[in-house]
Amino acid sequence: MTARLSLYRKAEQELYKLDRSVKAQFYDFCHDFRNKPDLPGLRKKKLKGDSRIHSARVSQDYRALLTQTGVDADGTESWLVIAVRHRKDVYEELQVAVNRVTGEIEFVDLAVVGDSALRRAGITLTPSEPEAQAPKPAPKPEPEPTVPPLLAEYDAEQLRELGVAEQLIELALTVTISAELDQLVEGAPLLSKDILYGLAAGMGIDDVRKEITGPVELDQRPDPDDFATALSRTKVTTVDDAVRVVIEEGDFRAWKVFLHPTQERIVHRHYTGPARVSGGPGTGKTIVALHRVKHLAEQLPPGHNKPILLTTFTKNLTTDLRLRLASLIEPDLLARIDIAHIDQLAARVLGENTAPGRGKQRVYDHVALNEMRQLLAELDDRRFEPEFLLEEWEQVILGQSVPTRSDYFKARRAGRGRALTRPERNHIWKLIEQFTARLDKLGVETWGQAAERAARFEIERAAKIRKRREYKEEIGGKDLIHRDASSGMRYIGYRYRHIVVDEAQDLRPAHWKMLRAMADPEQPNDMFVAGDTHQRIYDHQVALGALGINIRGRASRLTLSYRTTKEILAEALRVVEPKRKNEKVTYDDLDDGTDTLAGYRSVLHGPKPAFSRYNTWDDELAGLATTLSTWREDLSTDDKGAPLDPSGRIAVCVADRDMVSQTMYYLATKAGITCAELTKDGPKGDGEVHVGTMHRFKGLEYQRLAIVGASDGIIPRTSVVERYRAEDPPRYEREQRKARSLLFVATTRARDALNISWHGKPSPYLPI
Repeated sequence: MTARLSLYRKAEQELYKLDRSVKAQFYDFCHDFRNKPDLPGLRKKKLKGDSRIHSARVSQDYRALLTQTGVDADGTESWLVIAVRHRKDVYEELQVAVNRVTGEIEFVDLAVVGDSALRRAGITLTPSEPEAQAPKPAPKPEPEPTVPPLLAEYDAEQLRELGVAEQLIELALTVTISAELDQLVEGAPLLSKDILYGLAAGMGIDDVRKEITGPVELDQRPDPDDFATALSRTKVTTVDDAVRVVIEEGDFRAWKVFLHPTQERIVHRHYTGPARVSGGPGTGKTIVALHRVKHLAEQLPPGHNKPILLTTFTKNLTTDLRLRLASLIEPDLLARIDIAHIDQLAARVLGENTAPGRGKQRVYDHVALNEMRQLLAELDDRRFEPEFLLEEWEQVILGQSVPTRSDYFKARRAGRGRALTRPERNHIWKLIEQFTARLDKLGVETWGQAAERAARFEIERAAKIRKRREYKEEIGGKDLIHRDASSGMRYIGYRYRHIVVDEAQDLRPAHWKMLRAMADPEQPNDMFVAGDTHQRIYDHQVALGALGINIRGRASRLTLSYRTTKEILAEALRVVEPKRKNEKVTYDDLDDGTDTLAGYRSVLHGPKPAFSRYNTWDDELAGLATTLSTWREDLSTDDKGAPLDPSGRIAVCVADRDMVSQTMYYLATKAGITCAELTKDGPKGDGEVHVGTMHRFKGLEYQRLAIVGASDGIIPRTSVVERYRAEDPPRYEREQRKARSLLFVATTRARDALNISWHGKPSPYLPI
């Protein structure tokens, strides 16, 4: 009789941490077990607490815990390895079961639960192979806790219905402090861990059911005794001879790309229209977007075109997406995906629709702002600030493709702050006409103008496609011979079958109009959007529904951070949450609703962020140099003393370009620390420490991060924000929110350690 072996996810994680010699012994064990599962030398026996779990000998000190999941018609047994651990950590009370919500096989591991929680729940663990030693004295009775349980407002039945593993329910209800909960969920099945952390983080029952339980729940209750069917629903790894090298090399976890079950459902779901996934930093939105691209590519019919677009806001993020996708997908499928940042895409459309030599030079907003200032100075017009006029043009006139003055009188200005009278709109329209004529005379246009023009071209193209389809239907569906020699076959079909957008919160309204026109709105899975408005660091506010992108009913939210430690996350959340009770900061959901970070949490631990005050900027730079030198030393060797290169794992984040230059100069000349500046194209140079403005850190992460110059007047810039306090309160709130988001993005780039410093008075957003 032979056997087929599979590995439970937790067993993979345990193997990854074991010595290479134990991994080799495990492979030999698998070989013997598959050939003859009843081999006497394996010493296979059932645990007394759960007869479905068998313990088998891997080596003198290590045991494999297995459960049988069925027998094939030819007599081949199917077994699942649910754990690999030292024999002293094998207890009779361990259990395996089928989850009542997901139908997956779950292993409940009480070996890592804290003693105090076990005692309060009345659970005593019995070693499966007790050591020959004097009996331990009876444990002292656990005193009654002086604080109420963390989950005091919930009962066992509520946890059961949400999907918490049965053996953990009473334990969870006795936990009184976060440290105990951490111990409990360390050995918990993934769904139980998510639910308990969500409730402890403040999510309500309904939110947990919607965002955690609902996405993975089966349509009907599974059979708790049908392990064969449960195995088909469980993420496992088949053990075969090809695994040996991977096990021995110790890179077991990197063997396959892991997706959380909640994320996996989002990735593989069939959507009847545009869909959106949101979530805080590090929750895996980008990973979900990349896997979504992979999934869509795998469903493509044969061909050599590029029917899938992957886009984002900036050039450096696009480069990062391309590299990450290349590690997920086969080269032949990767060749069928168009990866371009959004302005590159707009420029491509304009190039197709502009005669050679007639194109305009594109300039950034600060160039346009200088031209607006000069125009107002020449006219001696002080009625409106140049910043206000430029944003009114960008967000309202260009954002809504307003063609005439009469249309501007009727244009929607939601989120723009102060209301405008009809005479004021008339005056603004005249100023904008003079301003755009000035740019046209210079032969330049802003990227906002370019996006709006590209959107109009693409909308016209989509209209021609629809008209052609309607005509084809009128003549009975016959194929058409396209006679328009100037356009060739351009209007036969839409550019893309699927569009996936990352960092969606930063796109302009015109970008969305262009994208909407590039994919057929009548086809399923047309658009997939990933973003978080708490990280919006550009002033591009949109309501997708108003732009023809209806995500209602197809929106998902991720709440578990895989990047940032609990300690860093706690401080980061305080950045976007106002200190004063009467102060309210709200964030939109890329539509007409509001977004929240309720339930946003992490399972990682690390040191608490350090906050340091200095008297002067020079003192602060000296303190930074000391911190970086310590970090560089810490990261120069691994746990076993082998040398490591710390380059690219440490970064310094500042508020503006001047501070970048000052910081890099000081570190290079006074501290002997080489630096690489973060630019729109990525790090410039090969310096060991990356230095950049907060805007450049979007989408990046570092093991250790220092934020310097976090002083009042710098974050936020008083000169930028304060002038709106009295004259335009809504604009003032918007600028404050944008500055908060910048600091929030910066703090959540740190993975293991975060230092924040300032000179003088600290930023009002700092959680101190």
